[in-house]
Amino acid sequence: MTALWVTLLVVLALALVLRWQRPTWYWMTFGVTFAVIRVLVRYRAVMDACGLTVPPSRWRLTVARVANRPVPESRSPRILRLRPTATGLVLRLKLRPGQDAFDFSASSDRLRHSFTLHNVVSREIRSGVVELRMTGYDVLKRVRMPVARSAEVLRIPVALREDGQVHHRDYREVPHALNVGATKSGKSVYQRTLVAGLASQNVALVGIDCKNGVELAPLTRRFTALADNPAAAADLLTALVQYMGRVYEVIRAEQRISADLPDTEITADIWDLPAHLRPVPVVVLVDEVAELALAANKAEEARRDRIVTDLVRLAQLGRAAGIHLEVCGQRFGSELGKGITMLRAQLTGRTAHRVNDETSANMAFGDISPDAVLAAVQIDRDRPGTAVAGDSSGGWSRIRAPHTTLRQAVDICNAHAHRTPVIPELEPFRPVLPARVLVGKVQPKPTTAGAF
Repeated sequence: MTALWVTLLVVLALALVLRWQRPTWYWMTFGVTFAVIRVLVRYRAVMDACGLTVPPSRWRLTVARVANRPVPESRSPRILRLRPTATGLVLRLKLRPGQDAFDFSASSDRLRHSFTLHNVVSREIRSGVVELRMTGYDVLKRVRMPVARSAEVLRIPVALREDGQVHHRDYREVPHALNVGATKSGKSVYQRTLVAGLASQNVALVGIDCKNGVELAPLTRRFTALADNPAAAADLLTALVQYMGRVYEVIRAEQRISADLPDTEITADIWDLPAHLRPVPVVVLVDEVAELALAANKAEEARRDRIVTDLVRLAQLGRAAGIHLEVCGQRFGSELGKGITMLRAQLTGRTAHRVNDETSANMAFGDISPDAVLAAVQIDRDRPGTAVAGDSSGGWSRIRAPHTTLRQAVDICNAHAHRTPVIPELEPFRPVLPARVLVGKVQPKPTTAGAF
């Protein structure tokens, strides 16, 4: 009997240690079993308490009345599948007649408390089928990205979602995106992770960093072009517009539409061109868009209008030419001047890190989802890198990027420096490696021998 108690105490101590130090191991060894039992035992009561049941049908009531039986109970959605994962459970349900997938989405918070799980996310699989993806623990507390597989072109794993799945930045699906966030919110680390993921692919990276290039200059070995001040950025964007025009000429020349040409060979973008003619896709990273939009005099106003006009052109026309925008900033509103809201409307993808006020969150999600605005405002200051990601469809989720150090990003970019393509229009903006500068050290002055 004593040995049994000792064994139970050892198992309990092991479970507590795993839950604190290795939550994934704890979930796979102990947590998943307890969670499955809780869900199956409480299922009917929880569905009834959350209002996710339907009353019995008329024919069932008629049969019960004729057979003099008790009135049938309300029916819960039928469980199609309950599948454990490394981070939680996936519960697939068949809806009853009269139920709506929105009811489950609205009840996700109540389901989370009822099943004693960390998070519940609902999504519609197909008509009449809803999937509840339940997370057993806080996967964003310590972000551990799964082992990367062979990534598709322009589809980069950049963060982990709160439901345990990997969040990808897919430029083929969402060509342009906006990334807002306050200082020390993790916005730069997210951008650094994105550059490190793109470095191993055959793409051209173009950077605009008006903070004298301090964010992107260390990664210059992998950049085709880099501008570190508004004046250079204006010329660089003009060159990008010229390059876009040349790409469209190539596409137009290769269309050759005729009656006998197969539909699969007709193209309106670079992806259907033959491999030997296909231009390399370009990703333009703007580190601080407000610096491009500020103007203090007439000359700077003219430059600003030119910059914003070229950015809008690239956002409207660049996708087919393989040009994609990743615009970052602390604020992105109408106070930046004419044309800014027009540019924001073209940025389909939205990512908001911690913001200082609700107005900044509205700039990202006000026209998409009020719930996403509230989630962005509630991001904890002690969790840098946490963000809310969404798109124009209205869907959104909480994500957190892994902490990619500058040294790691530099090493990755240097290792793939040979992939940096040459674009003739952008060759004048090819970054030059900066000379090493000693900070905080006084250079010794040359001494001369005194005369006797």
